[in-house]
Amino acid sequence: MSEALEQAYRELRPYAFAIAYRMLGSVSEAEDVVSDAFLRLARAPQEPIESPKAYLATITTRLAIDQLRSARARRESYFGPWLPEPLLADGGGDLSVDVAAAAELSDSLSMAFLVVLETLSPLERAVFLLHDVFGYGYDEIAAVVQKSQANCRQLASRARRHVQAGRPRFEASREQRDRLARRFFSACQGRDMQGLVGMLAADAVLYGDGGAKGTGLNRPIHGRDDVARMLDTWFRQGQRLGVRIELVAVNGQPGARFLDPRDRLINIISLDISDGAVHTVRSVINPDKLAHLGPLSPIGRRSTG
Repeated sequence: MSEALEQAYRELRPYAFAIAYRMLGSVSEAEDVVSDAFLRLARAPQEPIESPKAYLATITTRLAIDQLRSARARRESYFGPWLPEPLLADGGGDLSVDVAAAAELSDSLSMAFLVVLETLSPLERAVFLLHDVFGYGYDEIAAVVQKSQANCRQLASRARRHVQAGRPRFEASREQRDRLARRFFSACQGRDMQGLVGMLAADAVLYGDGGAKGTGLNRPIHGRDDVARMLDTWFRQGQRLGVRIELVAVNGQPGARFLDPRDRLINIISLDISDGAVHTVRSVINPDKLAHLGPLSPIGRRSTG
């Protein structure tokens, strides 16, 4: 690898990953796309590329569109609710720190935002992200996705309507969110059902993504009382098994990771908090979506026998 390519890799890999991850909602798929993009950069004609950043953004976006098109069929047949692969800002590796630095709009990393993006077509998703998150002009986007500027504006407008209709509202103060999250997980650990119900919104929803390998939920649970009962069941089992909780930022939002007595990861939970209440609880226990975060526990895995 040439010195110039090595420098481009160090400086631009976080940016390319930021695009790919938001496009795909998958760490492993995003890493594959970014690796492929840099291979293509290395094989590009020897004359200097005017803007390696623009070149990588173009290749990364096109590869991600192709990858997303093939992934959509798999996600439609996914077992139970589908959630993005989580990124941790604390202890989740340098990757999440790099992503946060690559694009300042941290809310565009949230689980809630990425789930809304799943309602868009691959082209809508690409155009919307390039324009509204990464600040590209429609002339630049047209060249990337190989559509007219007018068509790109239509795609962005349609995507924006979908996103605004489903976009989550987060508490303005991060300190307030973190404080409520600490109280929430403390109530869960202490089996304080009354306190837990008091922190959940009336229309709270719980999602559990286990895929085919983890003990998730077949469908979402709605309503504060039912959500609280399920959480109480989970934490009762966790106490029995010696599960330990560490509070972390999950995709920029309050959350926690759950570790077994040997410090192996069981699952990740993230919270959507607004108006002083927890509106959505998302748990990812599918081992395929947690492998990038370190050693995994056998707790919470479906029996293959």
